[in-house]
Amino acid sequence: MKSIQDTLAQFQAGSIDKPTFIRTMYEEHHAALFDYANYLAQTNVRKIEIEDGKVVMTSRDRGIRIACTPGDYRVSPMETLNFFDYEKEESTMMENLVADGDNFFDIGANIGWYSINIAASRRASTVYAFEPLPTTYGQLQTNLALNATNNVKSFHFGLSNQAGEFTFYYPPEGSGNASSVNLTGRSDVRTFQCQVRTLDDFTRETGTRVDFIKCDVEGAELLVFQGGLDTIARDKPAVLAEILRKWSAKFNYNPNEIFALFRKLGYRVFTAEGGRLHPFGEMDEHTIPTNYFFLHPAKHAELLRRYEANA
Repeated sequence: MKSIQDTLAQFQAGSIDKPTFIRTMYEEHHAALFDYANYLAQTNVRKIEIEDGKVVMTSRDRGIRIACTPGDYRVSPMETLNFFDYEKEESTMMENLVADGDNFFDIGANIGWYSINIAASRRASTVYAFEPLPTTYGQLQTNLALNATNNVKSFHFGLSNQAGEFTFYYPPEGSGNASSVNLTGRSDVRTFQCQVRTLDDFTRETGTRVDFIKCDVEGAELLVFQGGLDTIARDKPAVLAEILRKWSAKFNYNPNEIFALFRKLGYRVFTAEGGRLHPFGEMDEHTIPTNYFFLHPAKHAELLRRYEANA
């Protein structure tokens, strides 16, 4: 399909006449505006703004504004357009588990979807957003400014089990798949040198308490938790982690090692479904869930009483 600029160039070159140009511009390009206007009602995107060089989508439920990046079709607003919402089950449960005034650590903040939503729904909380990729960190700053967010502290480095500078890889169509290994194995991935620290070093140096951790780092979740063992043992934060077999394999570990790590610290493991927490055992090749909650029975007794299935 031709772009708007292609159609305009045809008209300016005289290869199509004015009536054809007007009809083509509407039928092939402008009519999509009305198509979206009719489509949006079934999604959590309330509004799409088209500005000079920018497309901004606003969520229906909370009015969060997110600038989209050309070519990145896995960004959260695009996923919301495709599937009507973005990880709704997990997002709702996460907000249920975060209390106003908590320190929320968004490890792998990407463009800020979770950080900004938590900041908006828990205004007395402080969000610590960690994003190592330079271009994505820039988009995070753009979105924080779009929402006039003042309770998010952003940090331009990642978290792992050791500090240093590492090469990160990501495919052009998905900054959310950025990782310190080439997950896709493709030759067209882009690379950046990124700074990485450990969670324990950060909390020790800043004196920060951690109440909730959202960790989505494309396979490196075990490394993040290994670098934060002292912090987790001390503060016993609730945790939401995305854990996929295919990504952990790229880092040469079994996902069950993460579950074992938390259970050794006294935690229980859950998935979220139907607004309830369901106990989870071990992952195998038939496991479907990819998002897991970790709660400590002593620290989170009231939350478990309220949200655990059959509690």
